[in-house]
Amino acid sequence: MAADAAAIERVGARAYTVPTDAPEADGTIAWSETTLVLVEAVAGGRTGLGYSYTHATAAGLIERVLVPIVSGGDAFAVPRHWEAMVRVVRNIGWRGLAATAISAVDGALWDLKARLLDVPLASLLGKARDAVPIYGSGGFTTYSDERLEEQLGGWARDLGCRWVKMKIGSEPSRDLDRAQVALAAIAGTGAELMVDANGALTRKQALWFAERFAGMGVTWFEEPVSSDDLEGLRLLRDQGPAGLEIAAGEYGYDPFYFRRMLEAGAVDVLQADATRCGGITGFLKAAALADAHGLPLSAHTAPAFHLAVCCTAPRLRHIEWFHDHARIEAMLFDGAPEPKGGLIRPDLGRPGNGLAFKRADAERFAA
Repeated sequence: MAADAAAIERVGARAYTVPTDAPEADGTIAWSETTLVLVEAVAGGRTGLGYSYTHATAAGLIERVLVPIVSGGDAFAVPRHWEAMVRVVRNIGWRGLAATAISAVDGALWDLKARLLDVPLASLLGKARDAVPIYGSGGFTTYSDERLEEQLGGWARDLGCRWVKMKIGSEPSRDLDRAQVALAAIAGTGAELMVDANGALTRKQALWFAERFAGMGVTWFEEPVSSDDLEGLRLLRDQGPAGLEIAAGEYGYDPFYFRRMLEAGAVDVLQADATRCGGITGFLKAAALADAHGLPLSAHTAPAFHLAVCCTAPRLRHIEWFHDHARIEAMLFDGAPEPKGGLIRPDLGRPGNGLAFKRADAERFAA
């Protein structure tokens, strides 16, 4: 392709808010809707798609602050644009909302580059694997026992998930009973149960639960204490029972956060979220850090966004098949992955990330 055809001609952002299909809550907050901010980047007659699950105001930040930085630039020079976006938000604050905005733009630029080259994004990034395992994730604290059993058991039986995850922490007195319900739902499937407190517990509470969960056969304890409490996570990792992995990292917005977490020895499994940590570019940085520390990496939510880069990332264990996001991606995008045998795989017959935005279907959700 000629150099002039690779100039970024237009970048736009728009927010879409989708109601949940039932009330949802975890250990610290409750919600009834999820917002997706979509970015479209155009060059050479091709359009790249990226997005983040964030607040609708991220769309305005993209339009006013990030678009002028990348517009007119080389569509193939994605890392250069990533560095420029990080610099321009210095005084706004890189972490948080700005990081989610950068993530969406970075994802669109990587997708655009792959489409300009007419190759799948997974192939452009370089595949280490052809398919990625998923784990079913939901089990919200607002669910009845019947809904919990149906959802987790369905993932294990119907989707072939080797792991399923439930939320705990909003009513700790119920959590051991709820875990028993979940374990009964997946009995005989070979699936493992994971629990996620979303930082709701104190260190002593978390240690108490860790012993009991491990005795029940739970194998993963996510954010037992705040993910900012690196000493607390290290305490759980060192003093908790063998066989119960401590996981965190989904609220990492920059490489320095992941480095601090890894240097503190705070986790057995590092989590990273490409819709928060700077898109494909930022996720690859987190993956390199996990690899350098010899630890597995797990992708947090947004399965369609993560699929291509997770085919590339070293030491990748799985992608979270999060109920809300899997549902939204199927609603808003043609080409969203469909699990088979506990795996999702990129469609190598489609360029880029393989997604096509269902604009007419999405319009009713426009924020």
